[in-house]
Amino acid sequence: MSTTLVALWVPDWPVVAAATLADVPAHQPVAVQAGQRLTAVSTAARAVGVRRGMRQRQAQEACPDLVLLPDDALRDARLFEPVAAAADEVVAGVEIARPGLLLAPAGGASRFYGSSTALAARLVDAVAHETGHESHVGIAEGVLAAVLAAREDRVLPDAAARTYLDPRPLTDLTYVAMSPERITEIRDLVDLWDRLGIRTMADLAGLAEKDVLARFGEAGTWAHQLVRGLDLRPPAQERLEADLDVSCELDPPAERIDTAAFAARRLAEQLYAALVERSASCGRLEITARTTEGVDLARTWRTDAGTLGGLTAARITDRVRWQLEGWLSGGGQGPLNRIGLAAQDLAPAGVHQGGLWGADAGGQVRARRALERVQGLLGVESVLGVQLQGGREVRDQVHLVPWGSVDVAQRTRELPWPGRLPEPAPARVLTEPRPVRLLTGDAAPVRVDRRLALSGDPAVLEHDDAQQHLVGWAGPWPVAQRWWRAEASRAVYLQVLAPSGALLVSCRRDEWFLEAHYD
Repeated sequence: MSTTLVALWVPDWPVVAAATLADVPAHQPVAVQAGQRLTAVSTAARAVGVRRGMRQRQAQEACPDLVLLPDDALRDARLFEPVAAAADEVVAGVEIARPGLLLAPAGGASRFYGSSTALAARLVDAVAHETGHESHVGIAEGVLAAVLAAREDRVLPDAAARTYLDPRPLTDLTYVAMSPERITEIRDLVDLWDRLGIRTMADLAGLAEKDVLARFGEAGTWAHQLVRGLDLRPPAQERLEADLDVSCELDPPAERIDTAAFAARRLAEQLYAALVERSASCGRLEITARTTEGVDLARTWRTDAGTLGGLTAARITDRVRWQLEGWLSGGGQGPLNRIGLAAQDLAPAGVHQGGLWGADAGGQVRARRALERVQGLLGVESVLGVQLQGGREVRDQVHLVPWGSVDVAQRTRELPWPGRLPEPAPARVLTEPRPVRLLTGDAAPVRVDRRLALSGDPAVLEHDDAQQHLVGWAGPWPVAQRWWRAEASRAVYLQVLAPSGALLVSCRRDEWFLEAHYD
C-alpha cells in the first residue's frame, strides 16, 4: 500500500544556497563545482549552454562570465533549514530527503485545507513569503510519483500513480536517488536495462521481484519497488538547528586587547545565555571581527565535547580573548570596529555522542584544559594540530593549524595530484629528512640518472652508524615541483624493506635521505 505524499522541490538548490551566501546577483550565471566538474548550474547558466557534469574549462569557454562556487553539503543543509521550517508551519511530519527536496504525508493536511491543490498552493506561498525562494510542489501516491510530480507542479488524483509512472523513462529514477553512490548505481543499471530492452518503468514493473533481486541485486530491487509505486521512503536527514550569533560594534575601535576582551566578555555571556535558554549545545564556535580597514577576520574553533558543561561563558571568553590577541598582536590588521560570535552545529543539550571507545576520561579532559591554558599563556599558535591536505611529497600533505581550530586545509585532497607517492601513506614522517647511504651489494653508492635508471639494485642502507641489509625495494618515483621558480624541488623516492620495517627514502642531488617510516 502507498501513502499519499507531498514533495516540495527547490530547483538547483546547491546553486541557490551558494549564490545566496556569496551575494551573487540573480541574473548572473552561476555553477557549483566539486573538483574540476560542475555539480549544479543555474537557469541563467543553462541558457548559455553550461551543463551539469561539464569540466571547469569547458564551462568557462561556453560562458566566460560564469561564477564558480565551491560545493559544500553542510552549507546546503544549513541554508535549507528555513525552507523546511516554513513548510513545517503548513504540514506536519516534514522530512528532508536531501537539501532542496522535502517530503511529508499529505492526507491529513489536504483534508484540513480543503483539497490537495490548496495544500500545494499554501506550501508554495509559505516558502516564498518566509525565504523568498521559488518552489514546486507535487502530490501523489508513493515517493517516486510525488517527486516527479513536483518537477512538473502536478497534483495527481488517487490511484493514478501507476498510470503516471508507466510510460516514463527509467532515467527518472535518478531524481529520487539521495546519494552520489546510489545515482551511480542507478545510471549503470539503466544503461544495462536499455541494452536488455527494458526502457520504461512499465517494463521494469512487469518483472517478477525475485528475478530482479537475483539478477540486479539490492539496487535493482530498490528501483523495482519504486516504479511499482510502493511506499519506499528515503531516510530523512537530520534537521539542523539555526545558528546562534551575537555581535557588537566597537566605538571607538579597539586597538588594545583589554578593550576588545571587555566587549568579548559581554558577547560570550549573551551567547551562553542564549544556548542555555534553548537547552542546546554547539559543536563549533566561530569568532569574527572586522578592522577599520574593512578586512574581515574569522576563525572557527571546536568546542569541548559540545556540552554545556564544557562550554561555559568563561571558557568562551578565554577562547575569544586568545583569538583577538592573536589578531591584534600579529600586526598589520589594524584596530577592530566589530566583533561577532556564532554557535554552530547546534544540538539539544545532553545528546552529544561520546567517542568510539566511550566517554572522555578525566585525564583527556584535563589534557585539553592544559593545552588551552598553554595557548592562553603563549598564544594560539603555541600548540599546533595536524590536518591532511593535498600534495605530492609527504611533507606537503601535512597542514599545521592551531590546536582546536577547524581551519580549512590550503590544498584539497580530492584533486588528482599527478606524481604523488602511491598508497599506502607512511605512518610517521620525520620532521627533517635524515641523511643516509644507499649501497649496492658491491658497496657502491646507488645513483639515479636522468632517465630514472638506478646504477644498481639497493642492497644496504646505512644510517645512525648502523647497516641494514634490505629485503626488497620498490620505485623509483620522481617528484618535480615548481620548476619555474628559484625554490624548485626535484626528488626521487624509493620504498625499501629492511629488517626494522618499511622505509621511505629520497635522493636529492645525488644524496640519499630517510623521509618516513611505514607501519
